[in-house]
Amino acid sequence: MFSKRSFCIQFFALSFALLSHPAWSQGTIPDYERAFALRGEYERTLFRDKVNPHWSSDGERFGYKVETGRNQHEFIIVDAKSGQRKLAFDHKELAELLSQKLGKPVNDLNLPIERIELAENVNVGDVHFISQGKHWKFDQNAKELSILEPASEANTKSKEQKNQQRRNSQTVSPDGLLRATIENHSLLIKNETSDEAPTEIRIAGSKEHAFKTHNLAWAPDSKKLVAWKVEAGEQRTVHFVESSPKDQLQPKLHAFNYLKPGDRIPQPRPHLIDIESNAEIVIDDSHFKTPWMNIPKIHWSPDSSRFYFVYNQRGHQVLRVISVDAKTGEAKVIVNEESKTFVDYAYKQHLHFLHETNELIWMSERDGWNHLYLYDSLTGEVKNQITQGLWVVRKVVHVNEEQRELWFECSGLLPEQNPYYIQLAKIQFDGSNLTRLTDGDGTHTVKLSPDRRYLIDTYSRIDSPPLINLRETATGGLVCKLEESDITKLKTAGWSPPERFVAKGRDEKTDIHGVIFRPSNFDPEQKYPVIEKIYAGPHGSFVPISFREFHSAQEVAEVGFIVVQIDGMGTSNRSKAFHDVCWKNLGDSGFPDRIEWIKAAAKQYPEFDLTHGVGIYGGSAGGQSSLRALLAHGDFYTVAVSDCGCHDNRMDKIWWNELWMSWPIGPHYAEQSNVTQAHKLTGKLFLTVGEKDTNVDPASTMQVVDALIKAGKDFDFIMVPGRGHGVGEIPYLRKRRIDFFVRHLMKKEPRVE
Repeated sequence: MFSKRSFCIQFFALSFALLSHPAWSQGTIPDYERAFALRGEYERTLFRDKVNPHWSSDGERFGYKVETGRNQHEFIIVDAKSGQRKLAFDHKELAELLSQKLGKPVNDLNLPIERIELAENVNVGDVHFISQGKHWKFDQNAKELSILEPASEANTKSKEQKNQQRRNSQTVSPDGLLRATIENHSLLIKNETSDEAPTEIRIAGSKEHAFKTHNLAWAPDSKKLVAWKVEAGEQRTVHFVESSPKDQLQPKLHAFNYLKPGDRIPQPRPHLIDIESNAEIVIDDSHFKTPWMNIPKIHWSPDSSRFYFVYNQRGHQVLRVISVDAKTGEAKVIVNEESKTFVDYAYKQHLHFLHETNELIWMSERDGWNHLYLYDSLTGEVKNQITQGLWVVRKVVHVNEEQRELWFECSGLLPEQNPYYIQLAKIQFDGSNLTRLTDGDGTHTVKLSPDRRYLIDTYSRIDSPPLINLRETATGGLVCKLEESDITKLKTAGWSPPERFVAKGRDEKTDIHGVIFRPSNFDPEQKYPVIEKIYAGPHGSFVPISFREFHSAQEVAEVGFIVVQIDGMGTSNRSKAFHDVCWKNLGDSGFPDRIEWIKAAAKQYPEFDLTHGVGIYGGSAGGQSSLRALLAHGDFYTVAVSDCGCHDNRMDKIWWNELWMSWPIGPHYAEQSNVTQAHKLTGKLFLTVGEKDTNVDPASTMQVVDALIKAGKDFDFIMVPGRGHGVGEIPYLRKRRIDFFVRHLMKKEPRVE
């Protein structure tokens, strides 16, 4: 028998336990139904968000079609010179005329017009447009509609014709007299005028040292040719079995070429042929002894006295611009880019030659930020740094050699804004007159007019829909507002914006940016388990910054979670120091920053419930990181769903892994492998992979499975027949992923009323 006092103690203890561990009302069948309906509810509810202009030949006017609702649109004409924006015509009036011509009803809100055209010498009041494969003229003054002759296609070239022209430009000399070909791995240079003419030059090659047709480069005066001879590397073949092919009962064995880190790679080297002496000029290769396997593009000087190429040294710590004297074969280093970590040749490389002034423009992170430099292309002297500051150049858009001005995309230029937001700017070659051509608190995409006098600037944030403006490029000044997005239907569907959130990283100084997704029926009085969607690949930054109606993270949140996305250190598009965290250290994945960010958010928002730890999921590099979270930070992350992960960087594609993990292969590869660390698993793990993955060798996942079994670890695993990379995003596995989080974070069976 219990005493009254002991009953009260147990009652209050139970009450406290219930308060400490909430009985989750989420994760039910209605929550799932609502979650998986979100995409359909939200998509195609954003209108007036795009402008695709068709410019007049004089560059003064353009027309465009803008979506005003589902299956509704209107046509706009803009006079860029005056800044006047107006409807292209009376839509009801044209609908009536089209109905008569076509013999069927035409809806004025959904006119069957592909585009309007602003042709030269068109009378005032006339509008030309394309509809149902025909060209029409609408005379608004006379209220008459007529069909014009179809546009001539005489100058249209097929894709194959264009490819043939490109091949000819490489193989045939500029004077049209000689052709370079490859036969039996050897280089042949013959008279182009007759196939019967005797061979002019033959430079021997072999299977192991073969000449390639890639990037054959004739000197402008046709007196010399640069060809690439490649020392063969090893051939690695990856095999997989397709268990359930659609066209037969028995399985199929597939094979594909797939070099991996540490493999012996092809070695390309330039060979200089002197046509007049019928001989090869030996090139000193002391400055490019260990080339990466890609065959570089050759840049000849206009006077044929020298040629240039970019040498990327294997290991990616040295990137050089090499100049070769066409008479002597002497090679000289013009630009020498070196890093103690890595040179991001894949995403932060730009080279533009200014042959008229013997200069070149080069991209570099040497001052700690990605910027542009002006070089003397003869001496290798840095004439000046063109851009500089605590921000980064993202892309060179246009180089105006006459005005000595370049246009570029950049981010972080405005310190008061998110450092990932992209702006368009221009600057003189000497670093003066930096002018921002876009404006507004958001990230920008730009469409330039054909003559570059105007630009159409679309900008948005993840929580703010697109605004579209017309600007002139002389000063970046506003010409007129074009469109303001309409999100009325999106809001009606129950959408609420994701929240931007910033917290300090591991160093307690650097701002780490991320976003928070909450369910549409969010109740601030309730508690919600937290899940991180992760992709920490060092080749970019991945937190969404521009507006979209639907993000896949919303589907997971809708079941009853708070989902976050974060760009931690080791990802790109910030400072070089921020990026360098990834070097030989992909296992880091920015987790020290991510954990601090989530803790800061939980401190500010009481709805963040970390009672049962934090969940995490991702695919590919995100699959590698999500499992790593449990292996290295199991005291914080407790549930992970990992899809098609590159779990051991020695098993994945060569270029991506050697760029960030370096070469030669060192012990850090094994130390950060999810296979060698599998015995450290804590928490709940769900692995998925497609058996036909050709992006990441599916054996990478299978080796993790093998290691976990040997270590006696419990985990869930599904290999999906007939599927490739990213299989975790098929409907079945998306649902199973949510089930896994409901079961282990909410501590209840999923999909129960």
